[in-house]
Amino acid sequence: MEQKERRVGTVSRGIRCPIIRQGDDLAAIIADSVLAAADSEGFELRDRDVIAATESIVARAQGNYAHVDAIAADVRNKLGGGTVGVLFPILSRNRFAICLRGIAKGAKKIVLMLSYPSDEVGNELVSLDKLDEAGVNPYSDVLTLEKYRELFGVNKHEFTGVDYVEYYANLIRESGAEVEIIFANRPQAILPYADHILTCDIHTRARTKRILLSAGAKAVCGLDDILNAPVNGSGCNERYGLLGSNKSTEDTVKLFPRECKDLVLSVQERILKATGKHVEVMVYGDGAFKDPKGKIWELADPVVSPAFTDGLIGTPNELKLKYLADNDYKDLSGEELKKAISDSIRAKQSNLVGNMASQGTTPRQLTDLIGSLCDLTSGSGDKGTPVVLVQGYFDNYTT
Repeated sequence: MEQKERRVGTVSRGIRCPIIRQGDDLAAIIADSVLAAADSEGFELRDRDVIAATESIVARAQGNYAHVDAIAADVRNKLGGGTVGVLFPILSRNRFAICLRGIAKGAKKIVLMLSYPSDEVGNELVSLDKLDEAGVNPYSDVLTLEKYRELFGVNKHEFTGVDYVEYYANLIRESGAEVEIIFANRPQAILPYADHILTCDIHTRARTKRILLSAGAKAVCGLDDILNAPVNGSGCNERYGLLGSNKSTEDTVKLFPRECKDLVLSVQERILKATGKHVEVMVYGDGAFKDPKGKIWELADPVVSPAFTDGLIGTPNELKLKYLADNDYKDLSGEELKKAISDSIRAKQSNLVGNMASQGTTPRQLTDLIGSLCDLTSGSGDKGTPVVLVQGYFDNYTT
């Protein structure tokens, strides 16, 4: 009997799960939820399907939380408790405000140095047009708070309506520390103000630390160095510290998941045992994409995926169908064109780097691409689907 041609490619499904609490058997819950969804909706699992769980439920199951007092104790211990320069934080009530409260509780004075015109992930403090009008060079000019206000006034965030300059200053004072705010983009600009530094950038942190130490800073930590071990029984993250944390309550943060390779392997094994299918499994956080209107780059986590099965290592190895159609097979059409392209896909090399027929395909890590798809599928609100099933991602035109 001739096999029916498949008419659908990649499908992404949000999977509803119970509310996860500390100590839950998360691997069992994820596997059972996917199997229940398949039974309810009438679809079957296939080899190389991807099951992805949001980092939030992993951290919750691990009980990976910390109070602001634990943050304060670690900052005080590592940076002396006096004047601390806090560099390049992102502008976020969810991502950084609670961390800042803890940092301020661990110091007498905070010199807050904000990058401008925007933070690392694109939240804007002032527009580039306003910088141009004022003749300010963000690469070299250091602005005091007074100069910033004189030139640019109050600039509320387009989406949240928050003046983060005022918000962060008030938060520091409420936490018991003095505050001074400057605006600069060169890390060493902080050194006339403080020589004990906490750099809060995410993806550029290694470079910032190197520059500060070379320029004579006495002590330098990144957010990844704070709560990288338990403090008074708190949660921690050995690799990322406070990076990837989120607000839990007004006084606690949920940290990025600790080591969780065993979780993805357990889910993979449970599905294999239940269905005979070899699926891939990953944990995902923020997707890696940029919003064209707000100019915000989504990736505030240190990585998209902190754990994944080995089948998700690598990058796509794909041919560009429109390139083949417009070039190699421009004189073909219909079934003849379909056969020629299918033959090219079947015969493609295992590594297409440098091959013109692969230009325009996405040279990103599979986990970054699939994690971005999952982040958009699950959303960040009340959908109640912290697990995502992706089917057909590894299919191609010949499947």
